Amino acid sequence: MIRKLRIRFIIITMAAVLLVLLILMGGINLSNYRQVVSYGDATLSKLMRNGGTFPEDRRQLPPVGNNEEGQDWEGFVISQDEDGRKTTSGFFWERGGRGRLDSPELPFETRYFSVLLTKDGEILRTDTGRISAVSEEQAEEYACRVLKKGSTSGFIGDYRYLSSKADGQGNYLIVFCDCGSNLTTFRSFLYTSIVVSLLCLGMVFILVYYASGRVIRPVAESYEKQKRFITDAGHEIKTPLAIISADAEVLEMEMDEENEWVSDIKTQTKRLAELTSDLIFLSKMEETNTVLEMKDLDFSALTESMVSSFRSVATASSKELLPELTSGIHIAGDKKSIESLLSIVMDNAVKYCPENGKIEVKLTKGKRHAHLEVTNDTEEVISDESVKHLFDRFYRTDESRNSSTGGYGIGLSLANAITEKHKGRISAASGQARKKSLTITILLRLSNPESNN
Repeated sequence: MIRKLRIRFIIITMAAVLLVLLILMGGINLSNYRQVVSYGDATLSKLMRNGGTFPEDRRQLPPVGNNEEGQDWEGFVISQDEDGRKTTSGFFWERGGRGRLDSPELPFETRYFSVLLTKDGEILRTDTGRISAVSEEQAEEYACRVLKKGSTSGFIGDYRYLSSKADGQGNYLIVFCDCGSNLTTFRSFLYTSIVVSLLCLGMVFILVYYASGRVIRPVAESYEKQKRFITDAGHEIKTPLAIISADAEVLEMEMDEENEWVSDIKTQTKRLAELTSDLIFLSKMEETNTVLEMKDLDFSALTESMVSSFRSVATASSKELLPELTSGIHIAGDKKSIESLLSIVMDNAVKYCPENGKIEVKLTKGKRHAHLEVTNDTEEVISDESVKHLFDRFYRTDESRNSSTGGYGIGLSLANAITEKHKGRISAASGQARKKSLTITILLRLSNPESNN
């Protein structure tokens, strides 16, 4: 239990740290990627507005000065009048603008190319004059791929593209911008953030692993004291119980007729002695230093023998016992503990199965485990919340029903402790096909998986 608690503490702490790192690093990298995309789209928009290129002839632009309102300006957009002469009108480059997108160096920093083609894929014009890494054939291939995809923007490799709407003749202008430099920076930061995050996780794991021992220590000490108290108290109670039982036997022998009060004393003394033994056995199973004598056991034979011993009990109470056992299944375990395990689950099934109900015992063999399923009908549908607590000590789904059956609410806790001691798994599930039923599933390791397969 303490080991599970420590593992759970480490898992929860690491999950919280991982979540924080994912949100932090993921948010930063997502923001970086969106900046790359935004920068590429803004550059492509400028290119698209100018027919797939930048206005390059800036020699006709007037020198830097003041406009009529006294504001600094630096250049105008180049246009042509009716006679074909170039004129300047309006701002193009703005001093103190919005960063690199408003810088006069943008045309000289940007590597781009454009392709004009028809809706049928016929190339009308290809401009690769501002990029050396892409040939005209490659540019045309990229453009055809974009046209086939039907998207207006996206990435092909490291090239961001923007496609215009069809013009009057049904032609498309597709402009590509090389974002390789920005993407390389983005990927470099992404890889660095992953490495740093992994290092942080490793360091946090080491710190949490050693710190968890100190955090769990008070709980572990309290739990160990509790187990020692149960064991010591159980041994101390055994002696007076034996004396009371012996005295009751003597009183019964001295009386000429059976006495109701003496019989009650014997019955309750027996129940208390059984409960004490169960508690001592449970504490023993949960102690980490308890070593069981593991041997090769014929699990099929043990299960068949236990089913046979409960058959008469089930028949006497009008309950149908239906075994389906696979022979030749061997496990490594302590014989006495495994017999106790089988006895507990069979007793639980028979005890809480109503009259004329069915009890199914199914034993099969998996790749590495023996699978034992014990299903019994129940008086009422067991809720999922109750199923979760079936292996808790002294838990009862129905107090009135348990009082009539004489259960202690500790049997399945014992079964759970025995299974865990054998490094197996035990679980409970409310019936699916038969709503009013309960299935206890036990998985125990095969003694030799290869030979058993």
